[in-house]
Amino acid sequence: MSRAKGNLAEDKACDFLYENGFSILERNFYSRFGEIDVIATKDDVLHFVEVKSGEDYEKAIQNITRSKLSKLLKTCDVYMKKNSYDGDYMLDALVVTPESIELLENITI
Repeated sequence: MSRAKGNLAEDKACDFLYENGFSILERNFYSRFGEIDVIATKDDVLHFVEVKSGEDYEKAIQNITRSKLSKLLKTCDVYMKKNSYDGDYMLDALVVTPESIELLENITI
């Protein structure tokens, strides 16, 4: 996927999160382990959001692998240490397709 398509999906994701009561704290947080697309908060819970887009739900969600989750969790740890955060948090996926946007909270493999 091109960077432009990725940015468009992230913009749609942020609009969706905002409309659903989330406050966006940061986008594209990088560490040596990887990148977190969106960091948001809602109801005193920190949400690390991986945005995936595709022509359909199945193609988009298949890109979240065990390896990707491992890198995301390490990057979450870096963010929390850097910001001295020790509250509640979860790792979410937001799947953007031409027909829908779906939030999957607290993902695991």
